[in-house]
Amino acid sequence: MSQMLNTGVRWTIHDVELFAENEGTRYEIVDGELFMTRAPHFKHQQTCGRIFQQLNIWSESTGLGEAVINPGVLFSESDDVIPDVVWATKETLALTLDEAGHLTGAPDLIVEVLSASNEDQRRDKEAKLKQNLDFF
Repeated sequence: MSQMLNTGVRWTIHDVELFAENEGTRYEIVDGELFMTRAPHFKHQQTCGRIFQQLNIWSESTGLGEAVINPGVLFSESDDVIPDVVWATKETLALTLDEAGHLTGAPDLIVEVLSASNEDQRRDKEAKLKQNLDFF
């Protein structure tokens, strides 16, 4: 379940860096809106794992790229998200992976497994989808 913190503030990655460590809480910023999310449901994680597994098997057999679960994707200071699964070619990784281990540009494939809550679906279907399309 996610919660949007609507305070009229345009959030950035620098704001989130100041938050106290809160194990199990994920923060995503989409167009300056801050979303706070707890660990997803077991079945959600299971689905993500299965998708990752198939992408990873294919990636290893072809050598074309890499699949990752829950990577940080930093599009800009006010757009920082954690997709469920991504896949990127070796070329894309060479261009977008920073020293901190975050993607700083769009991977070649982003997978969002929809959660049951309306807030999570709004974030994934509207805000994050629009953001990802803007950056491709």
